[in-house]
Amino acid sequence: MSVQPQYLEYILEQLGGLGGVTSRRMFGGVGLYSGELFFGLIDDDTLFFKTDASNSAGYTARNMPRFMPPTDRPMGPMGYHQVPADIIEDAEALVSWARQSVAVALASRAAKARLPAVARRKPRVAAKKARAKKPNLKKSARRR
Repeated sequence: MSVQPQYLEYILEQLGGLGGVTSRRMFGGVGLYSGELFFGLIDDDTLFFKTDASNSAGYTARNMPRFMPPTDRPMGPMGYHQVPADIIEDAEALVSWARQSVAVALASRAAKARLPAVARRKPRVAAKKARAKKPNLKKSARRR
C-alpha cells in the first residue's frame, strides 16, 4: 500500500493542465487536491478519481473498479473509481476527467454544507455521546 515517488511525480505532471494540484500523504496512499477539494487518490500506484452519478458512466462502461479500503477498515466500496491507463497516458483526457471529479468534490462539499449540523455528525460521535449520558448504575447501587 505504498506510492512510488516516480509514479506520484508522473501523475502530478500529467495533471499539470488542471493547475493548482497538490498531494498529501494519507493512510499509506496519497490524496490529490485542487485547492482544498479532495478529488482523487493514489493507492498502490493506482489512480482513483472521485465519482458520483454525474461522471461514473465512463468508468463503469470500461468496467473500472471502485476503490476499496484495506480489509482492516471494512467500509465497503467508496465513491472513487480507478482511472483507465489510456486516460492517464493522455494528459488532456486526464485533465478532463480530473475536472469532472473536482466538480463532484465541489458538489459534495456544497451538499454537506446544506445539511443541518445534526445530519452531518458521524454515527460514532452520536454513539459516544449516548454512552456518556448513561447513568452510572454502580454509583446508584452504592447510595442505597
